[in-house]
Amino acid sequence: MTNSVYTGRFTGKVAVVTGAAQGIGFATAQRMGREGCRIVIADFSAGPAAEAVEILKAEGIEAVAAIGDLSVYAEAEATMQKAKAAFGAIHILVNNVGGTIWMKPYWHYTEEEIRTEVNRSFWPTMWCARAVLPIMRETGGAIVNVSSNAVEGEYRIPYSAAKGAVEALTTALAIEVAGFGIRVNCIAPGGTSAPERKTQRNVQPISDQDKEWQTQFMMLLKDEELLAPWSTAEQQAGVICFLASEDAAHITGEIVHTGRRGKRIFDKLGFVP
Repeated sequence: MTNSVYTGRFTGKVAVVTGAAQGIGFATAQRMGREGCRIVIADFSAGPAAEAVEILKAEGIEAVAAIGDLSVYAEAEATMQKAKAAFGAIHILVNNVGGTIWMKPYWHYTEEEIRTEVNRSFWPTMWCARAVLPIMRETGGAIVNVSSNAVEGEYRIPYSAAKGAVEALTTALAIEVAGFGIRVNCIAPGGTSAPERKTQRNVQPISDQDKEWQTQFMMLLKDEELLAPWSTAEQQAGVICFLASEDAAHITGEIVHTGRRGKRIFDKLGFVP
């Protein structure tokens, strides 16, 4: 199945896409670039980010990398300044950085694990939104955040709470910045198929207990998506691009569920009546 590309939809625009060296972030950067956007690949990992930039450039897309730890405000601000220095403006920010690290019952998380989860999945969105606003106020624009259907999930409570905060940031900020011509929206994906990660979320050894919890987690995920099978990164990117585009010029403060949880009739009854 191919995805439609709208020629020139982002011509003249500049987008910063965080966590764009792989997965949904890269698919979004590539899609926007193919539609005329100039791209800033904002990522923690220099090697994968450089590789992503080269892939885009090979397609004739203008792209640069900005390397930094976006959970630190100073580095988020430096990323936005680098983007403006490279291309003169920022019209689109896609806050894609995040992703759960551990999967287990909440009462088994350590204090440090909880802090690490929140640092990864909430602060980059908060800091990047804050850092981009002085620049984006000059032109107007669109911010698209990435949440998760884990907000209504289990075995990922710190991550779920962080993504719930991302959704609250979306709805509140949309009201506050509407007068500047800035829209703020959010997608909430479920399971998404993507190539193997280039940068692993957890480089620490995994204990047998952690492996057992991961097995339990996968059992909890089984058949949770109303629309099966899982989406692709490209499908998620398509919705992000829509929300970032002028096609969504009168949409703001919305949480778009791109991975709705639920049980299908057949799964409940064992047959279709």
